[in-house]
Amino acid sequence: MPISADTLRQQLDYTTWATNRLMEAAKQLTPEELTRDFGASEKNVVGTLAHIYAADRVWLGRIQGNPPAAFITDADRDFGLLQREWPGLLDRWKKWATPLSDEDILGKLTYKSMLGGERTTPLWQITLHVVNHGTHHRGQVSGFLRAMGKTPPQLDLIRYYWELE
Repeated sequence: MPISADTLRQQLDYTTWATNRLMEAAKQLTPEELTRDFGASEKNVVGTLAHIYAADRVWLGRIQGNPPAAFITDADRDFGLLQREWPGLLDRWKKWATPLSDEDILGKLTYKSMLGGERTTPLWQITLHVVNHGTHHRGQVSGFLRAMGKTPPQLDLIRYYWELE
């Protein structure tokens, strides 16, 4: 087995920890700073945060058998919505993962990809993808903060582990 259910739960906890820290930093930004265009794929801080949120929602929806109709909506690009809705979504991920066994995470999910094709992927790979995807885009937001002269929060996985000690 490549990974344990406990490790997946800890990775999801890390994602929640890092997301909460970055959202706290984003709360300090003005509306202009939140929407400043950096020429990245999702353009700005709020767009990139919305992208992570939407992906988290899509993957959990797939796992639970009720994927959203669209990946991301204009409403998702509202910082207030992200503040209200994302904590609950992260909590639903935690609740989903709580009862999982090492055997459960080897189970495979068949779903329709965003490109339209059908895919089958083990649950452990989906979960690690969600964590990794969020880490990648939180790093982009941290770069945006630095470009605006702000100090982004420490989001390194090792920092999270240190806080667990």
